[in-house]
Amino acid sequence: MVGQVDVVHGLYYAVMHGVFALFGDSLVTLRLPSVLAAATACGLTALVGARLSKCWVGVGAGLALATIPAVQEYAQEGRPYALVLAFVVLATRLLVGALERPDSRRWAGYAATVLIAAWLNWFSLLALAAHGVTIVYIRPDRARYAGWALAASVAVVGALPVILTSQAQVSQVSWIKPLGLSTVLGVLITITIAALSTRLPHARSQSMQEEAPHALLNLAAVAFPLCAVPQVGLALISLVKPLYITRYVLFAYVGLALLIGVLLATIAARFRTHACVLLPAAVVLALLAFLPIELRLRTEQSRVDDVLTAAATVGRLRGTADGVLYIPAARRDTALVSPHDFRGLRDLALAQAPVESGTLKGIEAGPHDIERAMLRARRIVLVTDPGPRQADSARDRTKQRVLDEHFVPRSDSIERGRRVAVYERREQERSAFRASHFDSDPTASVQGR
Repeated sequence: MVGQVDVVHGLYYAVMHGVFALFGDSLVTLRLPSVLAAATACGLTALVGARLSKCWVGVGAGLALATIPAVQEYAQEGRPYALVLAFVVLATRLLVGALERPDSRRWAGYAATVLIAAWLNWFSLLALAAHGVTIVYIRPDRARYAGWALAASVAVVGALPVILTSQAQVSQVSWIKPLGLSTVLGVLITITIAALSTRLPHARSQSMQEEAPHALLNLAAVAFPLCAVPQVGLALISLVKPLYITRYVLFAYVGLALLIGVLLATIAARFRTHACVLLPAAVVLALLAFLPIELRLRTEQSRVDDVLTAAATVGRLRGTADGVLYIPAARRDTALVSPHDFRGLRDLALAQAPVESGTLKGIEAGPHDIERAMLRARRIVLVTDPGPRQADSARDRTKQRVLDEHFVPRSDSIERGRRVAVYERREQERSAFRASHFDSDPTASVQGR
């Protein structure tokens, strides 16, 4: 897997191999590390908020992070993003500690934590960029600046093998769509809320626990860059190469949660309500407001890109067809996960099977050979993505063109992130094909006479 498609998740896979070896390969075992990581992230966020402002600001921040739907979603999935979230929050806490009391041990811990986060998903280095903005803003002395610069350099150099190796697998994110209006609006709204919250007194005040090393080291200086820089940075990158997916910058919600903690503390002070009354009420209101999303996250329909459901649909349709196509070719994973549902269907585009070619998904034939194979088929099952199809390769463009010109759709099913359609050869073309085949078959001619 790592050598062919998922080098960016190599560390996570290694960790999960160990977890499965110790506790067995159940769904609980798969999801438990994410649950624990998300819970740890919420606790660490509370510590950061309390360190940079007031105790109740920290408690509000931790609760705010726990109620964000995106955080809850990846807290229940067997993916590395909750672990990335936890390590980014830990790195932020270590950064604050190193700026307050700099020494080589603290900077080494910070560098190691950033590096682990990068090995889990190197987009987490956008959090390092956010920390860099914080450093520039607070203008620390030369020793603190040099300590951060050295730690950051070590983390980046340590992450380079993953970054460079993953470039050979960049096709694995070719499915990501360009920035949509809803995504842009979501980013703008999030950053606007965060920016407005930085103007509140609790965001710029110092913690009473210990004197800060510099008057500008406050919650706003840490939280706002952490919220804005990763989201804006990935959005700008996506203008060139579409890469924006919320889970890649899930840790940006830590900055938002910290500033929501400030907002809650300000509301409590303004209305002279004790925080132990306001915070539970705010959590209840947030859960009620997000209730439709919360309920959807806990249904089977929330599991998008479900290859098993698509494969089962193909299994019901395979008796009516004699060939199968995938647009894009990456959708061939549907058959690889559940091959018995595709038994009897000829893969019209495949030239070399995965085992034969030594690849994960096989090697497809050239466009001309794909067209010839399609024109010999009577009915074709198509496995693709929902919505308008984007044929990015010459092979996929050929598949789409031949389907449009020579076939008509007979059925169409979209379930949980995959589309399965059946195409039938146009009637007049089937008749012409039968006639030409009859004329070219010497046995048929003899029998006819």
